[in-house]
Amino acid sequence: MFRYLHQLWHSRDLRNKILFTVGILLLFRLATQITLPGVNLDSVKSIFARNSVLGIFSALTGGSAENFSIILMGVSPYINASIIVQLLAVIIPKWENLSKEGEQGRKTLNKYTRWLTLPLALLQSYGMILLLNSFAQVPIIDDITNPMVLFPAMLTITAGTVLLMWLGEMISERGIGNGVSMIIFAGIIANIPQLFGQSLFLASQDIKKAIPLTASVLFFIILLIIIVLVNEGQRRIPITYAGHQFQGKGANSFIPIRLVQAGMIPIIFAVSLVSFPGIVGQFLSNSASERLRNIGGVLNTTFQPNSALYLILYFLFIIAFTYFYVSITFNPVNVAENIQKRGGYIPGIRPGSQTAEYIGTVSNRLNLFGGTFLAIIALLPIIIGAYLPSSGGFFSLISGASMIIVVGVILDLIRQVNAQMLMHDYEKLS
Repeated sequence: MFRYLHQLWHSRDLRNKILFTVGILLLFRLATQITLPGVNLDSVKSIFARNSVLGIFSALTGGSAENFSIILMGVSPYINASIIVQLLAVIIPKWENLSKEGEQGRKTLNKYTRWLTLPLALLQSYGMILLLNSFAQVPIIDDITNPMVLFPAMLTITAGTVLLMWLGEMISERGIGNGVSMIIFAGIIANIPQLFGQSLFLASQDIKKAIPLTASVLFFIILLIIIVLVNEGQRRIPITYAGHQFQGKGANSFIPIRLVQAGMIPIIFAVSLVSFPGIVGQFLSNSASERLRNIGGVLNTTFQPNSALYLILYFLFIIAFTYFYVSITFNPVNVAENIQKRGGYIPGIRPGSQTAEYIGTVSNRLNLFGGTFLAIIALLPIIIGAYLPSSGGFFSLISGASMIIVVGVILDLIRQVNAQMLMHDYEKLS
């Protein structure tokens, strides 16, 4: 371990990238603590203390929502813009061609995503300000109906989202890891000491709560190990290259297809989608119209985080987004064409369309397994938390969404660090 850290520190480029990434994440954490001017922070905190749906959103934004900070929306507008652009890339032929043009096409789509983030951030900031203010017993912002008060607040929050988007891109370009994922990861990790400390304090005050807390920690560790093992698992499709002879035989290789191909993306998409009706319901509950209040009450009851419909939709959305995301990022036809161009074939499968069909079938089966696994992991803490309410707030720490994101980011970070260290070793040999 110490030898690994020694090598890590003495790789100048890698050390600079890690320090740069840490510096950017510290800026992000600093921004979460800067409250929007004129906000009644005590009123905001009281809202999140009694609202579990908004608590999930606050956890994914690293506490910026609970602090009503200048980055209130976090990177959620950027994530929503990415979902919309990816959907349009399937529908619009021109955008579909861009997605197949490699690096240049991806840069163009990323530019569209950034531009779309601006209006989405403005609209979402407007909705979130009104939503939180409607829950408050004491107004969060005085004279909220005045456009000269509301619009500057919206612009500030939108600028905060743009700042986070830029910081994420800086990490991707000059740091290490995926920038947006690293920001979400930092937000989740930042909540761990506080949540664990609160649970530990409750257990020390009441010995009866120590057993559920211990069970929660053990469950967390076991689930973490399972997630790591499955996340690293892969199905290897054998490939034989007839043109590369070794001792009279064709050279053998394989195509690795991961069991969880979509990673943490379906969880992020599903959380955003399944939480939306509940947030709308809470917004309507404060309407002046009795009919709208009734509709809001139905939505609130139906889409509580532990309700049956919420869990079923959460489960199905994760599986659906798994298939959707993999269909965009993994093309069996292109893989089959590349194999054929290099003179390779899958033993027992004819090159061309049959190879593409075979790879597609394997990928779809793995998607079913991977999507179901993600859905189970996402639901288990919610279900168990309902039966162990005395474990305090610790189950909000080990929510499936948080665990998948944390594990996915850490494993991706380790792969990138190892690749950078390998390049450093090659440079020393040359």
